[in-house]
Amino acid sequence: MKIKLILFTILLTLRPFIAFATDFYIAKSELNVRTGSSSSFPAVFTLKNGSEVEVISKEKGWYKISYLGRTGYVSSKYLKFNRTVSDTRPETADQNDGSLAIIAYAGLVLLVCFIVYRKIRDKNLLDSVTSKRRGTKSERELVLRLLKLGFSDQSVFHDLYVEKRKGEFSQSDVVIMTNVGIIVIEVKEYSGWIFGNGGQSQWTQVLAYGKQKYYFYNPIMQNIKHIAELQKHLSKFDTIPFYSMVVFYGDCVFKDINFVPEGTYVLKARRVLEVLGKIMRDNKPYIYENKNEVIRVLRDAVTNGGILENRIQHNRNIRDMLGKHRIFD
Repeated sequence: MKIKLILFTILLTLRPFIAFATDFYIAKSELNVRTGSSSSFPAVFTLKNGSEVEVISKEKGWYKISYLGRTGYVSSKYLKFNRTVSDTRPETADQNDGSLAIIAYAGLVLLVCFIVYRKIRDKNLLDSVTSKRRGTKSERELVLRLLKLGFSDQSVFHDLYVEKRKGEFSQSDVVIMTNVGIIVIEVKEYSGWIFGNGGQSQWTQVLAYGKQKYYFYNPIMQNIKHIAELQKHLSKFDTIPFYSMVVFYGDCVFKDINFVPEGTYVLKARRVLEVLGKIMRDNKPYIYENKNEVIRVLRDAVTNGGILENRIQHNRNIRDMLGKHRIFD
């Protein structure tokens, strides 16, 4: 419905610029012009033989015509076609200025309509996989980008809660089922300089040219654990290849990141397409034994993440694991 409204607005805006053709006919004999499309209507004036009239509309063998500023109806059998004229009347300077203003306005309206159309299209696309209440903005941007790249909404999964044990979950940001295996993506949002080693438990974020340092859990290890929990739930399909991508959003710089294990990729968001292409090219196609069962497991994990109690409990577990509430400085 919204798209139809946008299209209607565009057509309405363009109407002044659409060239309309006008048909002119000639009276084959002297005939009466009537007030309605029937001989039962009274005549209002008479056309002489050879008079040229403009045909406004046609209905059931009668033409509504215009002649010297007057309008009425005549039977079509008393008229013969003469010519067609397009509406291309010359403009005065004032009219030309007005037309330029209308064109500028029309361009603005079209631009707004295009932006609104894209937003509606993107929302519908995103809604096919997730909602704006799930995950972070960067995660949703990544999901939308994957869908625009051509990944099916049946192969992209967002905000998965894989149950480890009762009341405990492993949360994965984005998972993609591809023809070479399953890609698990961890999304990070950082600015500043990033230092990290694939084998160290902590990575470092440096801000203010070295004056401020912050530490965060190694995202490579974090995603490897996510993959391990997912593999447990897919133990019947232990041949499925898994790949790990750690995608950084934000204005950060990789200053020194090393010892990245095989099958793992650390990258900026702008290089997602490049890395996905590399994974697809460098690995053999994989045939899923039971694709529907794999999809069911992934969808169940997405459903778990949609339950508020699970999200609350997961946040409590993380808080308890970090133990910051037990530190008194």
